[in-house]
Amino acid sequence: MTHPYFEKARHPRVLAHRGLITAAGEDSGVWENTAASFAAAHAAGVEYVETDCQVTADGDVVLFHDATLDRLIGDPRAVRDVRTRELRSVFADHGGLLTVAEALASFPRLRFNIDVKTDAATGLLGPILVDDTHRVLVTSFSDANRRATIAAVLRAGAALRPATSGGRATIASLRALSSLRLSPARLLRGVDALQIPERHGAIKVLTPALVRAAHRSGVEVHVWTVNEPDTMLRLAGIGIDGFVSDRADLALATLHPPQGSQPAL
Repeated sequence: MTHPYFEKARHPRVLAHRGLITAAGEDSGVWENTAASFAAAHAAGVEYVETDCQVTADGDVVLFHDATLDRLIGDPRAVRDVRTRELRSVFADHGGLLTVAEALASFPRLRFNIDVKTDAATGLLGPILVDDTHRVLVTSFSDANRRATIAAVLRAGAALRPATSGGRATIASLRALSSLRLSPARLLRGVDALQIPERHGAIKVLTPALVRAAHRSGVEVHVWTVNEPDTMLRLAGIGIDGFVSDRADLALATLHPPQGSQPAL
């Protein structure tokens, strides 16, 4: 049975990677995973936003990718050691910090793909996501973290679990099973999507056998991070179901051009 997260949405799916930073946004200093980057994605017609969460010193689950502030502002402190108020101040001139709860409330028509970056977030996310499970997909490199998050949401009283994407161990096991032509049905029970890179270093992660195995189990395959139109079209041609892209506007123009127009190349 298809999870509501995927219903009544365009296919292949376009997931705005940490929102969308337009040329105008870049000029004005907008950062990823901010209210401004999500608003730009929404304005471009995006249905899905890919984002990440960390936990602050106050126990707030905020949309933030890295474990530290180093990449953004050269501050080596971990997000877990920074008060939410200070983090809001840091983001004030760069698009605006959002908690997960604020993002869900501010963008009620967006569907969120939330990467759980820390085990500290798993229990906290339960009551936050409980009323929005129809439009949330929970993912993590850690299968333990994504399972713990889903369990927390169900404990909080959700009638429907969030959609979920298999973690690193699930993907590695599926790749091995598919190469041996063994059934992955048990492995993929309760998994709705696989979100993978085309390659990881010298290793080819995405293979036709993996796609076939996933589809036989009713599981979608999404590829990250794809920004080139020719790559999008090539992968769409082999049945890829979704694209995580920094250029969600370009991805929409390429994969879902207005009627009568040509795909962007």
